[in-house]
Amino acid sequence: MSNKYLLGVFHDEHDMIHAAKALKKSKIVIHDIYTPFPVHGLDQYLDIKPTRLPVVTLVAGTTGLVLALLFQYWVSVIDWPINVGGKPFNSFAAFIPVAFEITVLFGAFITVFAFLMRSKLAPVFSSGIMHSGATQDKFVIALAVKDASFDTQNTSKTLADLGASEVSIREVK
Repeated sequence: MSNKYLLGVFHDEHDMIHAAKALKKSKIVIHDIYTPFPVHGLDQYLDIKPTRLPVVTLVAGTTGLVLALLFQYWVSVIDWPINVGGKPFNSFAAFIPVAFEITVLFGAFITVFAFLMRSKLAPVFSSGIMHSGATQDKFVIALAVKDASFDTQNTSKTLADLGASEVSIREVK
């Protein structure tokens, strides 16, 4: 399955922001914006929803905490009870450091994994670069050409009028 995108390439970030604002006002949906460095404030033109990664981190950390406490309890009380200085076998105060470390470990690794999978940056995904200049010195606005109702000619003219130095169609598999 391949997707077509109409790309508008800009040399200046201010022109690109102005074009994104005008496209949003014209009710043209922007698929994505590619920039060589972070440009703050673009998320309002892309309709980006808030991330759910904190929920993933909470669930992963809680899972790590419960597993660490259950494993330590099982080892200390059920499987291998050892009398150490007369302390009770289920001394949860001794379990805290390991449980904390496992909580952080699960939270961190699963969050990174979820981020890479959600953003399609994991090695299992291979997508081409929309425009080679986007990694160097160009600012690229990508508009998805979903069907025949998308007016490519008028939208290309609009992008050129908004200051795009190059307007092209790119097909990504």
